[in-house]
Amino acid sequence: MSDFLGDTFNEKDKNSKIKAKEVEFDDFDESSLRSGGGSMEKLTFLSDLQLNVYIELGRTQMQIKDILELERGYVIELDKLASEPVDIYANNKKIAEGEVVVIDKHFGIRITNLNDAAAQLKGLY
Repeated sequence: MSDFLGDTFNEKDKNSKIKAKEVEFDDFDESSLRSGGGSMEKLTFLSDLQLNVYIELGRTQMQIKDILELERGYVIELDKLASEPVDIYANNKKIAEGEVVVIDKHFGIRITNLNDAAAQLKGLY
């Protein structure tokens, strides 16, 4: 049976004529990527996408035995001082720093320092 299929394909190959044409592409300008100029304008079509944004108040390390002993009312001390700014991340990339504020009964963050736009964009795409 394999000989039959092989003969069939060989006959088709002999009788079929394939017309191929060389593909031509426009020149690619890499200078705009290196300079970073116009990056914001080129990404405007992405402006309606949502990214996860999170605020990091601080960190600490704990032994497993201490984690297993946690209970209601236990206080975990963080590595940051109360006066230090919190870090603001988008897509796991630090984009800014801020201070914690209370608005009505909700927490908020007042931006105190923004990373430059080129550094922000570098990690987002």
